[in-house]
Amino acid sequence: MSSAPTVQLSTPNVLLRSLLFSIGMIASTGIIALLVVFVFFLPFTQRYRLSQLWGRFNIWWLHVTCRIDYQLSGIEHVPDPPEWPVVVMAKHQSTWETMFLQQYLPPMAWVIKRELLWLPFFGWAMALLRPIAINRRAGASSVKQVIRQGVEHLRQGQWVLIFPEGTRVAPGVRQRYGTGGAVLAARSGCPILPVALNAGEFWPRGGFIKRPGTVQVVFGPLLDSNGHSPQELTRQVEEWIENAMTRISAGTVPDVEKR
Repeated sequence: MSSAPTVQLSTPNVLLRSLLFSIGMIASTGIIALLVVFVFFLPFTQRYRLSQLWGRFNIWWLHVTCRIDYQLSGIEHVPDPPEWPVVVMAKHQSTWETMFLQQYLPPMAWVIKRELLWLPFFGWAMALLRPIAINRRAGASSVKQVIRQGVEHLRQGQWVLIFPEGTRVAPGVRQRYGTGGAVLAARSGCPILPVALNAGEFWPRGGFIKRPGTVQVVFGPLLDSNGHSPQELTRQVEEWIENAMTRISAGTVPDVEKR
């Protein structure tokens, strides 16, 4: 199935739909953040489950306003129920995957700038979801912060999400894959779940306009970290994700589950 947008809308229509989505996203962010803060006394799993309403609402609202759907492949590779913690290493092209992965996968620790935790309500809510908060100004030591905190989260049964390219990249662009996620997996002994997706084709990096179409999300087989060096694990992750991206571009990903 081709990943290119299949519906053509006039520019004013696309602009209006994108505006409506942004209004809903901003409103839902504020409301869910307040709710999470107000239930700070609940156990972590219940606070996180409440926060997942944010992702579910916005994925649904994106479908209603901007006509962006998604299709899943390889869902049999996602542990269900999650019997052990997993390091998720995913392609990062858009804000879309931050919403989707947050609501689709088990509770995960996200890597964020620690300064975000200082924001009233929003930052407080983020802190209650046990993220991996780092000082990006620390340079190379920030990677050590991710690994140290990540191992702690994994030992507590919480999954960890890593974008190995470090930032959002445009479709067709390929950044160097960092070894931080692989080091985390190797030190914790946890497997890696690679994820390929093409959300940037419909919701570009830093873009306000969102084009209709179907995002392809492909989950890969779990990669065993035991007995492998971080460099070898990184190579395996990069090879699998980039090969999957090629299949997505060619429209050769099998139809499994469409939403």
